[in-house]
Amino acid sequence: MIFEKPLSKAGGPLFRQVYHNLRAAILSGGLRSGERLPSTRDLAEQLGTSRTVVLLAYDQLLAEGFAVGRRGSGTYASTGAGAVRAAAAAPPVKLRLTRFGSAAAAAWSRVNIPPPRTGPLPYDFVYGRSDLETFPFGMWRRLLLRSARRAPTSQLDYGPAAGSVALGEAICSHLRRSRAVSCDPSQVLVVNGSQQALNLISRVLIEPGDSVAIEDPGYQGTREVLDASGARLRPVPVDRDGLDPSKLPAGARMAFVTPSHQFPTGAILPLARRVALLDWARRTRAAIVEDDYDGEFRYAGQPLESLQGLDGGARVIYLGTFSRTVFAALRIGYIVAPKSLVRALTSAKWLSDRHTATLEQETLAEFISCGMYERYLRRVRHRNARRREALLEAMRKYLGDRIEVSGDGAGAHVVLWLRERVAEQAVITGAAARGVGVYPVSPYFLKPPPRSGLMLGYSRLPETQIREGIRRLSEVL
Repeated sequence: MIFEKPLSKAGGPLFRQVYHNLRAAILSGGLRSGERLPSTRDLAEQLGTSRTVVLLAYDQLLAEGFAVGRRGSGTYASTGAGAVRAAAAAPPVKLRLTRFGSAAAAAWSRVNIPPPRTGPLPYDFVYGRSDLETFPFGMWRRLLLRSARRAPTSQLDYGPAAGSVALGEAICSHLRRSRAVSCDPSQVLVVNGSQQALNLISRVLIEPGDSVAIEDPGYQGTREVLDASGARLRPVPVDRDGLDPSKLPAGARMAFVTPSHQFPTGAILPLARRVALLDWARRTRAAIVEDDYDGEFRYAGQPLESLQGLDGGARVIYLGTFSRTVFAALRIGYIVAPKSLVRALTSAKWLSDRHTATLEQETLAEFISCGMYERYLRRVRHRNARRREALLEAMRKYLGDRIEVSGDGAGAHVVLWLRERVAEQAVITGAAARGVGVYPVSPYFLKPPPRSGLMLGYSRLPETQIREGIRRLSEVL
């Protein structure tokens, strides 16, 4: 018996190597259906290994049906292996997708924004990322270990679909204090990031063909979820003050908005427009989804009161995420739902994935309750404020009146609008050649934007690198 690959101590258990080689020989036709395998003693001698190793391999082949044993005769390749081989050699079958599956497949090329870089750039103005240098990972590890040590056995079973009670209470308390959200813990549903929140909301509240208002430009994750759900997207233009309520369609069932820091332009919706938006929802009996993805970060005065707080929670579904403020891999977000929707959303969460990971929820609950989260946010705000000032100062110095900036009042990114019409990709390519990472704003528009723009995040670059990155970008422009 000749093996394509010799046995190796570094290749895993020896019996598994023997098993895989024999299995491959049967499936490839090297061992024909009904052909006798070598005796375990002979094969062990050929391979220079113990007979026990070969016996274990044969037992596995027999258990999986690749071989059959005949009393007093030996072990033979299964006659059914030929059918498996024929099926494997057959041309691949294109399985029919549902409408949702087709929409999801079509969206794949559009969902990775900003696109991953092939290699690191020294001056990468990547956006939508948390500040990993500032986050107290040492404290987080200690809290996580403590949660694991003191968790009773019952807590390691399936958890409540709505999430940890302790985390719901901590989130509710924090939101009432920092964002003026009107809620009680029973309205908080813990989810795997804001993307799952958007998906659950679309499944519970939107039927195919329903008219839904979205910001244009707007968050691409929202747009793709709604498109996959079969909704008819009704874009509403965004200007320097955010979404224009006077352009909202009368027949829309819902509106998805980012009022505290419009994505991607960074506009902050003023009070008059907030009131007009809520008035539209009452008149048309529509619901509003308020995505407060980075409302914690505001640099002039206190963070604005949430739209949900103004409404009292009657028609506004409020959602947020810790991926932007803690770290992205945590994948914990939340929905604050009107009480009439709590049961349906909780059931949809259970149908989706039962519940969010329990130990991480308990750790986050303690992280918030002990005050560490708010102290960390204050540090991030101070650090971001310094970096923001360095960015704006460098833009004034090196770019001057060649650009216009929006979105600098909150969040952790700005949009740099180019006064001259140039190809975004040409600027991005030229900047990358100088070690600078900048990103296009055009993918967030449903139609080609009226002017070229670049998105620049500043939460992960120190001030010296920000200044040098903008200086290098000025050479491109």
